[in-house]
Amino acid sequence: MGETAVVTTDELDKYRRELTGYCYRMLGSSFEAEDAVQDTMVRAWKALDSFEGRSSLRSWLYRIATNVCLDALNAGNRRARPMDLSGPTPVAQAQLVKQPEITWLEPIPDGRVLPTAGDPAEAALHRETVRLAFVAALQHLAPKQRAVLILREVLAWKAAEVAELLDTSVASVNSALQRARATIAEQAPAESDAANPLDEEQQALLERYVAAFEGYDMQALTALLHEDATMSMPPFDLWLQGHDDIVGWMLGVGDVCRGSKLVPTVANGSPAFAHYHPDPEGGYSPWALIVLELRDGKVAGMDFFLDTPRWFPLFDLPERLDA
Repeated sequence: MGETAVVTTDELDKYRRELTGYCYRMLGSSFEAEDAVQDTMVRAWKALDSFEGRSSLRSWLYRIATNVCLDALNAGNRRARPMDLSGPTPVAQAQLVKQPEITWLEPIPDGRVLPTAGDPAEAALHRETVRLAFVAALQHLAPKQRAVLILREVLAWKAAEVAELLDTSVASVNSALQRARATIAEQAPAESDAANPLDEEQQALLERYVAAFEGYDMQALTALLHEDATMSMPPFDLWLQGHDDIVGWMLGVGDVCRGSKLVPTVANGSPAFAHYHPDPEGGYSPWALIVLELRDGKVAGMDFFLDTPRWFPLFDLPERLDA
């Protein structure tokens, strides 16, 4: 029997960020991902006596994290975006209806899941694979297929390494990967422009977006949107598509957002804004976390996450803005 490997909590913590990225892709929830990683660390610490160093510490932690995620997925429903559940609603029929039984896909701060250094091509892949559209597509995969696709395609593990982690055969891993690729291709998550760092054109686009939104200039705003741009507002199941319906909403029910302020942040490898709403008592109070999808120099999607008591602390955003 080999000697027990000596591992410190600092050595375990070195893997926290990449494990959070893995668990987020698996679970589609920022909070569940954090819980899964914490559970992984606790299990690893309790089982350190049995870690003999025959596999790498990283592989051992991924094995534990995968089991935690598979247990969670087997116990609950997949997460979704409003556009995964229905077609767009014409603005004339639009109503805000909460769907409490739906478990919505959640945004996550880049700093919790993306590496801070490394190969630029690898960094770009990591950003692309935490985008909301891609993580939503992953939710259509069976849990083990999801693990195989992430480990093989995102983290570049060898088939033999994944087979060992999942206690299965290389043939089974290759078969699962083939099926997973086919399902992802069917879902066809929309492509987006690389946005880290923002180039001059993208920076100018976002500056115009802020000016148009804060000035509530719908003509200027629609000039920045693709014709088929989408807008969603979790936890409501409503989503809109196209200039007429988006503007119709913004000038109708959404007119309460006139006079708002936007503060830049980043989420899911994409540009994002903290949206603050005019407060009758003065200043501005949290209204939404807006995550944008950019494509071919315009805005292709706007996801307004309205549950600000959850999102603003997670993103370290101010509780309110002064006048």
